[in-house]
Parts: sequence; C-alpha cells; structure tokens
Amino acid sequence: MLQVQSQACMRKTALFDFHRDQGGKMVEFAGWSMPVQYRDSHIHSHMHTRQYCSIFDVSHMLQSKVHGRDRVKFIESMIVGDIAELKDNQGTLTLFTNDKGGINDDLIVTKTDQGYLYVVSNAGCADKDSANMKARLAKFKAEGHDVELEFLEECLIAVQGPSMAKVLQPGLTDDLSKLTFMTSTLATVFGIQGCRVTRCGYTGEDGVEISVPKSGVVALTERLLANSEVKLAGLGARDSLRLEAGLCLYGNDIDETTTPVEATLVWTIGKRRRQAKDFPGAEIIVPQIKAKTTRKRVGLVSMGPPVRQHTPILSPEGKVIGEVTSGCPSPCLKQNIAMGYVDVAYAKNGTPIQVEVRKKAVKAVVTKMPFVPTNYYSGH
Repeated sequence: MLQVQSQACMRKTALFDFHRDQGGKMVEFAGWSMPVQYRDSHIHSHMHTRQYCSIFDVSHMLQSKVHGRDRVKFIESMIVGDIAELKDNQGTLTLFTNDKGGINDDLIVTKTDQGYLYVVSNAGCADKDSANMKARLAKFKAEGHDVELEFLEECLIAVQGPSMAKVLQPGLTDDLSKLTFMTSTLATVFGIQGCRVTRCGYTGEDGVEISVPKSGVVALTERLLANSEVKLAGLGARDSLRLEAGLCLYGNDIDETTTPVEATLVWTIGKRRRQAKDFPGAEIIVPQIKAKTTRKRVGLVSMGPPVRQHTPILSPEGKVIGEVTSGCPSPCLKQNIAMGYVDVAYAKNGTPIQVEVRKKAVKAVVTKMPFVPTNYYSGH
C-alpha cells in the first residue's frame, strides 16, 4: 500500500504511460517517477548509445527563460559564467554558487537570438533553484531593473549517440551540420512546431536535447523510435555513460560544500568574472585558483569488486585520503571507474592509491578523465 501511495505522490512526465507501455521499470528520482531501464539490460542500453543512438526522457529537469533588458546581468549575478560574451544561440555549462564558495547547482545557459536566455538546471535542485531565482528577481526589480522569469512546462528529451544526426536530419529543415556543440535553434521537428534543439547532452557522445511541447512529445518519441537504430534508455545507462565521460552528478560529485576549484571546474569561471570577482563566493573561489586547494576531484580506475559512492580512498600505506563520490563498472572499459575527492598530494594522474571495498584495500590508480573519449560535434 505504501508503495502505491508513494508512486501516487511522485511527479510524472508526459511520457510516463509511454515508458510503462515500452517496458520501462519506474523508480523514484528527485521526486519524479522515471524509467531506470527498459526491457534491454543496462549494459546493452549503454553500449547501444555508444554505438547507435538512444532517447532519454529528461523532462524532469527545470527549464526556464529569462526575459528583459537586464537578463544577462540578472543571471550573471547568480553564476560564474560569462554570458555576455556568448554569441547568439550559443550556450555554456555554468554553476550557481553561494556566498561560501560552494556550488548550488550546475546548469546550462543559452543566449538565444529571440530576446531571452534559455536555462536548464537539475530536477533535484528545482525547488531551491526556482526559489533563489525568484528571490533574486524580486531584488532586481526593486532596484529598477528590467527582467522577467518564466518557468516552462515543455518536455525535454535527449537524443544521444553517433547516429543522432542521421536519425534527426530528415525531420528538420535546419542543417544539423551547422549546429555545433553547445549551440541551439528553434525548429519544427518531424512536423512538431515550437521545439528548441540544443546540441548537448550528458553522455559524452554527439547528441541533442529537444525541448518539445507536451502535446507533441509522444508523437515525436514514436517517430524517432521508428528508426531501428534508436532505442529508449533509462537512468541506469545515463549514469554510467556520464561517468565514463567524466561528467559530474549534482548531489554526488558536486554540492554546496564543494568549490568549483576543488571540483576541477575552474574552466566554467569566465575570465572577466574572475577579474571582477562579482559572483557569489568570488572572494573565496578566485584566490583558490592560484593558491590551490587541499583536496581535488579526480578520476580513478580499479579492478575487483565495484567501487560505489562513499567508498574510502586510501594512500598506498592505508591512510584515508578521500572518498569516492560516484562509481560503477565501465561497460566500455571492462574495469571499475570512479570519481572522488583526494588530498592534493595524491591528485596527479598515474598516482597509485587504494580503495576500501568491503573492509579490504583494493589497488587503484588516479586516472585522467574522461575515461572514454568524448565525441562532441565541433563542425566539419
């Protein structure tokens, strides 16, 4: 009875019934009922994405638009990125930071040519992010700034893998070869109007995320699945794919207690922003760029039993030097991969370390990320 009740309390995307009809095994994720996998195994689904192309329902993520003359100033007051320098229809990964220098969330901001910024942030932080944005909006408006915030009801599907362009191009009038990594366009997709297609994703493969009106999402998903190279994929494959690509999961690998410097995300901090020190936590974060930090996010590879979140990381002598934040067996590499934080003395690639799995020390090595080379599309 409790299970039924908790299912009823969960939020559902417009594809919920479709997932179940397709054999989706539904689990709770960030308050939503989402498919963890379908009839295919997790490994099969992972490898299919690497070799062909998969559709992921990511409609649980928070999509918003920032309108008004002061929209760039507004968003830059909360993030580390330089949005002003972006070209029209170009986006960037950036971070909401707090006054202590921690990361409130990671997000993608796209500077559209339609007079608004398009923002996508994490489902798990949706309440916190929307509350922070609304509070900042009230402050900005009280100061006489011209800015408006709109939260979107559209669905979001990610089409990821090397076959994506071949599959999607027949349904687009736009030439996908001109849409490079982290750029975005408004388009009609397989006859469904009002879609936003952004060349990005969370797998390390070439791919797009399509923001699509709720009324058209089932038809679009079915149309894409009509191609034999396309399959549905769930949260299980999404997690192992992003870990192979060395990408952070908010709440695991980054959170309010980790700084962008510790997380090796300094590249997200715009040069102009570093100089101006005009983002939340800048007084803590900017000095860390030069002075370094006591701990650092690293990749590691190990053999033997899989390494999971909270696994202690040990020095060769057995001293605790850190903790794993994400880990899984890599379907592509056939070995265990993980990321975590270690004392900086052990952060260099190639450093031999150990991980404590089931009370036993297992040999591991600090490894460069991404573990599997990324295939983002940067043009011909």
